[in-house]
Amino acid sequence: MTTQEIQNICQSIKAGIEKVIIGKSENIDYILTAIFSGGHILLEDVPGTGKTMLAKTLARCVSGQFSRIQFTPDLLPSDVTGINFYDNSKNAFVFREGPVFTNILLADEINRATPRTQSSLLEAMEEKQVTVDGQTRSLPEPFFVIATQNPIETAGTFPLPEAQLDRFLMKLSMGLPDASEEMTILSNFMNDNPLETVKSVCSVEQLVQIISRVHEIFVHPALREYIIAIAGQTRNHPRIALGLSPRGSLALMRASQALAAIRGRDYCIPEDIRHLAVPVIAHRLILSHSMSASETEAAEIVRDLLSSVPVPTEEWKNR
Repeated sequence: MTTQEIQNICQSIKAGIEKVIIGKSENIDYILTAIFSGGHILLEDVPGTGKTMLAKTLARCVSGQFSRIQFTPDLLPSDVTGINFYDNSKNAFVFREGPVFTNILLADEINRATPRTQSSLLEAMEEKQVTVDGQTRSLPEPFFVIATQNPIETAGTFPLPEAQLDRFLMKLSMGLPDASEEMTILSNFMNDNPLETVKSVCSVEQLVQIISRVHEIFVHPALREYIIAIAGQTRNHPRIALGLSPRGSLALMRASQALAAIRGRDYCIPEDIRHLAVPVIAHRLILSHSMSASETEAAEIVRDLLSSVPVPTEEWKNR
């Protein structure tokens, strides 16, 4: 599949989503970047800003299997992964697949579940498999999680641990619409639900091809050194207790490859890395002081680091 074909599919998916989600063009680009790179997305915002609607619209644009899990405090890990039960008719234990066996999984309000249940997604997100009663089962390809959560100050929430946050390629915020965007939303939903008009424009097979092709996008050695330099700055910053891990560096490179393909190139440029640095890096950092209001501060630190790391200049095309 060519980068032009990837760009065309991306534009078709984006056009479908924008029939329902108004004024979130940049967030849609980020989400498509994540799904094309094989990563996962965490959407955090107050209730009612369109997080769940965005996930459902994306699922309609891609003709794969879609499952939704409503996370609650009483949800068990087996409710996510599946369970072995005794089938009297077969006189044997049979595995009943959980909702995680799908292509696109909406983990709605993930931080309302207990840490034990949250952790049931760790293996699935990182290794695309689940292990139940000692038996490992592979998940369908592709497998993409789009999780939503309310801000941690909201009552009845359990903050995601660092290990879980690190599995998400990006963490995004929907934000509230302005007056004109909200007027458009009210007009669009006044008589009908525009979600019902959204059609599939990308098959599962095409999505697998895109992810495979994205991994072939050329990243110049100087750009790889640039990513390492940014990661190194986070590890030596006086206001950061724990900087970017190698998984985070790889995530930034993979996301940059996907963004390059979406923009019709078969090679990365520094602007791809700089554009994605905040949503890919900020949620992975642990600051040295109290965690209150740390999300905004972490984003500001990443922006400052980008201005302090020299941007390489090369001929970026694969020679």
